[in-house]
Amino acid sequence: MVQTTSIIRTDRWTLNPTASQPVLLSQTVEIYRRVCRHLMGILLTHWPSLGALSSQKRVLAVEKLIHQTAKNPNPKYRQFDQTFYKFPSYYRRAAIVFAAGQVSSYMTRYQEWQSGTRQRRDAKPPVLNPNSGCYPTLYKGQCYKLHGYSHIEIKVFNGTDWVWTTVGISSLRERHTVDSNKLRSPALIVNEQKRACHLSVPFECHPLQREGEGRVVSVDLGINTTATVAVVNFDGTVTYREFIHPGRDIDRRDKRLKSVSQRASQTMGHGGSLQKGFCSHTYRKCRNINRQIGQIVSKHIVQIAQQFNVDAIVFENLKGWKAKGGRKRSNLRQRFHGWLKGMIRDLTEMKWQEIGGKVIDVVAAYTSKLAYDGSGVVRRDSKNYALAKFSSGKRYNADLNGALNIAARGILQLTRRKDSEERSSQCSRRSPRSWACLCDLWTSTVRG
Repeated sequence: MVQTTSIIRTDRWTLNPTASQPVLLSQTVEIYRRVCRHLMGILLTHWPSLGALSSQKRVLAVEKLIHQTAKNPNPKYRQFDQTFYKFPSYYRRAAIVFAAGQVSSYMTRYQEWQSGTRQRRDAKPPVLNPNSGCYPTLYKGQCYKLHGYSHIEIKVFNGTDWVWTTVGISSLRERHTVDSNKLRSPALIVNEQKRACHLSVPFECHPLQREGEGRVVSVDLGINTTATVAVVNFDGTVTYREFIHPGRDIDRRDKRLKSVSQRASQTMGHGGSLQKGFCSHTYRKCRNINRQIGQIVSKHIVQIAQQFNVDAIVFENLKGWKAKGGRKRSNLRQRFHGWLKGMIRDLTEMKWQEIGGKVIDVVAAYTSKLAYDGSGVVRRDSKNYALAKFSSGKRYNADLNGALNIAARGILQLTRRKDSEERSSQCSRRSPRSWACLCDLWTSTVRG
């Protein structure tokens, strides 16, 4: 197996502190943010000389300005050590890196504004926000010590001094069990509103490239059925088919969205306007439901791909696609607006790449309009738009027909070096070569 390039994935490790430990963790985050605000002013003042340096040299230069040592007895900003007494060196360096990133972003945006690159002619200049809501990065050995995967020892601030405290880990995922994954420096996240805290733990993953068994999984994303999946061999044999449609979650989302229009009509009456943030909590819940739908569908697609040990997962290239059908404020327009084509595709790619898989995008034109058996253009049933009528009179599911054609184009892209997804014939009477169908795999297999 060939090792692919590294990718970064992040796990959430939920902490189970005692009654007194949340105060210590909150104080640690608070003083870290104070340090970052202090450093942003210093970096902004000296940015003409610090901006051109590399990250490592910039950290050393800032430490020379603020931290007193035997070799640096007279730093320019002596008040830093007085204000933040005994502040740990690794926390300080993490704060310098974060503050430098904030100042660099601000200077880039400000220079673009000065040069005239603006969204509006009267756009106001960007502002450096020192209250950025950052969280401390923990370095191994200096800021945290991991005792198995049940407890972690963290250096925290108790109000007067820096001490070590051991916090229990209540839940974690499985990425730490993979030998090829390398644990990076986690971040301490404290949510004071929910009174919860956890570690955001990044992993550098080095998955091995999968060797399939000569088949692909094709996915047709639609508005009638969330995802139609087909497993097709390279010779055109259809091995498996499935319709994935989490209807319960979709109904929950649509019910909430419908309540928005009812509340809006009651608020506005026959005229008027809605205030900013109207039904923001409802929209937030709907976004979370959409996220859950994307996670459920993408996880099931990857499970099917693992079950049949496929070479790739094939999607239609729908980037930049916009709906043309449906009147304004109609139900069809609302269904297009809630179509999760991009989210499902991206989540599937992230999950599949983590285990060494490959995702392919093919031309979307005429995947559902052409019959998979090569009989020509299909006609949609006027009473049931989900059904397609072939020229031979056969009725077939339109989404499944599209999934089979998507699989054919993905297989041709994998097996041919040039003119991927092309037809085997270049006859001018046939459709364009990018409009390949499943029948093209049958003819190429017979001819071979």
